Amino acid sequence: MSKTMRAVVLDAHGDVDDLRLTDDHPYPALEPGHVVVRVRATSLNYHDIFTVKGMPGIRIPFPVVPGLDVVGEIAELADDVEGWEVGDRVLVHPLRGADLMGETVDGGLAQYSLVAAEQLIALPDNVTFPQAAALPVAYGTAHRMIVDKQTIKAGDKVLVLGASGGVGTASVLLAKKLGAYVVAAVGSHDKGERMLEIGADEYINYRDTDFYEWTKEHVGKPSRISADTGFDVIVNYTGGDTWKPTLKSVKLGGKILVCGATAGFDPKEDLRYIWTFEIQVIGSNGFSDRDFRALLDDVSAGRLDPVIDDVVPLEGAVDALRRVRDRGVIGKIVIDPWAQA
Repeated sequence: MSKTMRAVVLDAHGDVDDLRLTDDHPYPALEPGHVVVRVRATSLNYHDIFTVKGMPGIRIPFPVVPGLDVVGEIAELADDVEGWEVGDRVLVHPLRGADLMGETVDGGLAQYSLVAAEQLIALPDNVTFPQAAALPVAYGTAHRMIVDKQTIKAGDKVLVLGASGGVGTASVLLAKKLGAYVVAAVGSHDKGERMLEIGADEYINYRDTDFYEWTKEHVGKPSRISADTGFDVIVNYTGGDTWKPTLKSVKLGGKILVCGATAGFDPKEDLRYIWTFEIQVIGSNGFSDRDFRALLDDVSAGRLDPVIDDVVPLEGAVDALRRVRDRGVIGKIVIDPWAQA
């Protein structure tokens, strides 16, 4: 009789309520050059919502197990895999060749996951599975955008839009670590207070305050002849209606960092701001092993502690994804496939 496992499965595009929890999903078949990881934690990303709903140009091989971020212990390894042993604690790079975990191949919302040996990164003993699961997509993306590309420096005035999400909280923490003065834009005062707790210097509740008007009052209206007013850097991975006020809020010679477009990828544009204020729009896409290793070193040394909203069992994954969809999460939600409901 073939082995099975518990998993959350997507059978067709729709909404998060269409996901199903099953006790008899096929156990991964070991392949040459691969290992089977016993998944100890996986975290949710807004990308999972895009996977569920469907994205232009990306074909999903249904059924598929979502979950991009995977950490755990090696349960099995192929005979040709060297340098690893059963029981090793590992973080998994989300890219498996040309495939993305939880999108075009089965991901972490299951008790076991098939992983190419080249995806494995050793997990320090003093980094917990939930801490590690929070890192790959959100913190890896923010690290590449901010640290690896050297876009923020000590003393910069930085505005982070969507600051309460995974990439947002990572951006706040990394910018503060570099010595910046950070303003977090969030959708409620409760979220704002939480941002102050994790290190932001100020917050803007964008539901009752226009952040461009706030910028003019608190940072100064950007000038075409002086770089003394406006934000040095604005992190904008939301797009949509936030794009034009972002252009108006960055200082002469300032930077806008873009790594996504969760609120819309085709916003109204005004190119006059870009040339008049000599704005640098810097795109950043993805992450690398270098980002993951640097983040793990920071967590291991106590220099960084990922913001985790909650840790829930597989039974809570669908409800947790609803919270991600509805932007009801501060930081990351981690799923433990072995926890009891």
